[in-house]
Amino acid sequence: MTTMNIIQAIGSALGHAMETDDRVVVLGEDVGKFGGVFRATLGLIERFGAERVIDTPLSEGGIIGAAIGMALYGMRPVAEIQFADFIFPGYDQIVSEMAKLRYRSGGHFTCPVVVRTPYGGGIRGGLYHSQSPESLFAHISGLKVVIPSTPHDAKGRLLACLEQDDPVIFMEPKRVYRAARGEVPDEAYTVPLGKAATVRDGRHVTVVAYGAMVHTALEAAELAAKDGLELEVIDVRTLVPLDVDTLVASAKKTGRVVIAHEAPRTCGYGAELSATIAEGAFLWLEAPIGRVTGLDTPFPHTLEHAYLPDASRIVAAARDAMEF
Repeated sequence: MTTMNIIQAIGSALGHAMETDDRVVVLGEDVGKFGGVFRATLGLIERFGAERVIDTPLSEGGIIGAAIGMALYGMRPVAEIQFADFIFPGYDQIVSEMAKLRYRSGGHFTCPVVVRTPYGGGIRGGLYHSQSPESLFAHISGLKVVIPSTPHDAKGRLLACLEQDDPVIFMEPKRVYRAARGEVPDEAYTVPLGKAATVRDGRHVTVVAYGAMVHTALEAAELAAKDGLELEVIDVRTLVPLDVDTLVASAKKTGRVVIAHEAPRTCGYGAELSATIAEGAFLWLEAPIGRVTGLDTPFPHTLEHAYLPDASRIVAAARDAMEF
């Protein structure tokens, strides 16, 4: 075991995958000699060469399109998009081609592409470097959407994604890229997709979160505990496929649910979580399901602290739920 942050865990996963499977290639802007803007691919070009660690032009549509072509020819490309905010020039390729190739070919072709991209706030990057567009991908049939919150999860789930025959959008919470640290096995391992985790037990209110918001939810749980309010924290981990059973079981246990995410409230993924929990646990709910989210505005630069949900807002929503 080695203590790693999320960046190091991702680099370790990519190294393992490329060592054991020569079909795995990495491509994206500055992923080679520069090691990526956040250094997640640092050292890979020295180990595996420029034919497998490919610095591309500044063309997200080209990156995604090239990755699709590689996958159709039997390779397993990992395409890095520097920031999730930059992914939209390649969105048509993802939605119209990548997500539909297995279906449109009647199962004759698969498209095993992993698209890695950092998302969310926390670095004061402003409106073009801080967005959380996860719901735009969760809505598209044919895509899997994975968001880790810890180094252990990041390595194990990225390796699991590389075993999939279908495309995966692997979104990395950059706010905790280096802040989240933990013990990670040195060897290769996988963490199955489609399974949420109960990261803190509680009996009063369930808080459902993913990515960096998991750490905020745990901070809120510590804060609430000082007043005797026990929050149960669920890390969704995989948005698609979603682990409905774990969410519903926790909602039935506590009878109260608060959902936290960074994206804007309207049509955010929390709306899907809320509907899913209501469908499965309606008769057990003691209060309306609350949502603590980003604002329905473009992501601000100087007011990032006001935009992002914090522990105090989650605790306030939990206390509101207890009023019913």
